[in-house]
Parts: sequence; C-alpha cells; structure tokens
Amino acid sequence: MKQRLTVLGSTGSIGTSTLDVVERHPDRYEVFALSAATQVDLLLAQCARLRPRFAVMASAEHARELARSIRDRGLPTEVLEAPDALEQIASHPEVDAVMAAIVGAAGLAPCLAAARAGKRLLLANKEALVVGGEVFMAAVRDGGATLLPIDSEHSAIFQSLPEDPSTWARRVDHVLLTASGGPFRSRDPATLRDVTPEQACAHPNFAMGRKISVDSATMMNKALEVIEARWLFDLAPEQIKVVIHPQQIIHSMVQFVDASVIAQLGTPDMRVPIACGLAWPERIESGAGRLDFTTLAALTFEEADARRFPGLHLSWQALRAAPGTTAVLNAANEVAVDAFLGRRIRFDQIHQLNLATLQALAPSKPDSLAALLALDAEARAVARQCIGRLAD
Repeated sequence: MKQRLTVLGSTGSIGTSTLDVVERHPDRYEVFALSAATQVDLLLAQCARLRPRFAVMASAEHARELARSIRDRGLPTEVLEAPDALEQIASHPEVDAVMAAIVGAAGLAPCLAAARAGKRLLLANKEALVVGGEVFMAAVRDGGATLLPIDSEHSAIFQSLPEDPSTWARRVDHVLLTASGGPFRSRDPATLRDVTPEQACAHPNFAMGRKISVDSATMMNKALEVIEARWLFDLAPEQIKVVIHPQQIIHSMVQFVDASVIAQLGTPDMRVPIACGLAWPERIESGAGRLDFTTLAALTFEEADARRFPGLHLSWQALRAAPGTTAVLNAANEVAVDAFLGRRIRFDQIHQLNLATLQALAPSKPDSLAALLALDAEARAVARQCIGRLAD
C-alpha cells in the first residue's frame, strides 16, 4: 500500500526536494496534501503534476487565487482556507506521514497536530523543537508519533546512534554537529558590519531560502540545531558540540564512551536525509550523486570562532536558562533576520538584537501551544522595540 504524504512547505527547498524523491517512487508514495506561503504558481504546478486531494496557502488572498486557477484547469484538488487548515492536512486520518518543512514558528501548530495524531513526522522545522521543546516532545510521546529528523546533521546523528534509544545514555559521550561555516568562515570579524543581504545569502554548498541562508552565515542555524539536538536525543547541553567542517562531507558524528566515533558521510544534498526519513528503516534511491572517495580533497575541521559567530554560543546559554528562553531566542532571531534582509539593521546587529531581546524578557515556563504562541508574540514585540534602540 502506498504511503500517503502531506508536505507542509512544498514550494521551499526542502519541499521541492521531497517531491523530487517522492516522484522517483510512484509505487511507494502518494501526495495527499501540499501547502505553501505565497508561491501560487509553483504550488499550482505541483498540484497539476501530483494531483493532491488538498492544497493550502498561507493567506486567504493567495488561497482564492490558487482556487481560481485550479478550477480553470479542472484539477481535482480542493483548496482549504480555514485558519486551522495546516493542522487539518497534518492530522487528517488518511495521512500516513507529514513532511514538516515550514520555516519558522509558523510550523509549530501543524507539527503539534501531526504529533498528537500519531503520524510519521519528518521534521525539517527546527522551530517545532526550539520553540516547543518539552511541549512538542510530550505530544510526540502521548500521540504515539514516529519522529524522524530531516536536518542533515540530526539525520546523521540519528543514523549513527544505536537503534535502541534506551542504550544511548550509557553508550554516548557526546555528539558533534558539523557546520560549513557559511560564506564568512575566514572573513575578518571586524568587517562583518559591512555584509550585505546578497553576500549573506550566498551559501558555499547549498541553495537555500533567504532566512535559512542568513542563519547559516551567522551560525544561528547551528545554535537552533544545538537546541533541537537536546530534545531529539535527550542530551544535556554539554553533550552537544559543534565543529566547522567546510567540505560538508561528514554531516555529523557521535562519540561514544569508549572514545570511538561513528559518522555519517555523503554528498551535500538534502535528498539524502529526506529519502532516509521517508523510507526508514529501509533505504531508497534519493537521486543524489554517489560519494567518490578517490576524488575528495582533504577533509578539514576548525573550531567555531566565538568572535565571528557569537550567536552560536547563545544556544547553550538559552538551554541553561529558564524554560521558554529558547523560544524567545528563536522569535528574536526571526525578527532580526527580517530586519537585516530589509536593510533596517546591519549584519553584526543581528546578534545584538537577539542578545538585547533575551536580556529584556524573562519568560515563565510555557506549558501549552497557546502559551508558546503568546511567548513568541511577546518576544517579537520586544525585539521590534529593541531595533530602534540599537547603537549605530
């Protein structure tokens, strides 16, 4: 029987890569529902090609535009406009698996809905864990969901760990998340104030969305991944380390108590962890190129420079702070990146804004989706207030 799949964020880089893998295996997968934010034309093309039962746009205006185009083409897809439409397609009883690829805190509610409904949840949305943390993991546990990480680093750790999670605590010493270092790995930190949005979005290895590209340039993406790893693998903050690996061939590693290290290697292509998540514990063709060791240059590793990447080190601070602090950090960073891309703040002020927001807001422990969303909104409001107070 085919696995029926909902793809949240189908027009983004993870979403389109997911559909590429799925279309290589028409005997295994059937697309049940798709969602997008603003790219009506691309979602329409996906609907014409894959003929899902449902499609969802982020705004009513875009949904109506898509619905008109779908009617004009005579396609069978129904466009949903309800405020909880994402939760509907994530938790629908006919759905087997959900690819959660919506960027930012907007993906939290449908991820929680999929978890509570006991779905096979392919998690590419860091913020579900960064914002949701304990609330999200409780939903996974209580709903009986299967949680599979899609970020290449967390997929690598997942593949390198023993299959029995009950043995991790006594076997694992720490995990090592690898990072490319982004486009400014070797740049003089004193010049980072002059970085433009175009420069920050020029990732050396991956083609990604603008927000994720900026996070890679500041290493805030790795800060969020540290927080994500804490919840995914039930680790203490000090058991999570980060190392710069510019070639991005080793995607992450696990060091065990006997000092041995197991790593997952592959070409830097997101279709590899996507295929792993879709088929686990089986393996299927991903479409990615094979790794040829005879053509590889040297694999190098560097320490993550705190002067160049101060945002990275906020992750460990946030994990040790009051519950809810990681949600504040995520919200502040989303506001900061948006302000940088809009040329309202400098590149080096992203960290300043994140730090100022953390210092201005003392969260109480959020214990529900409503509390998490309220904290997220409060943190965004504080961050926006801080923009005007940043030193020139």
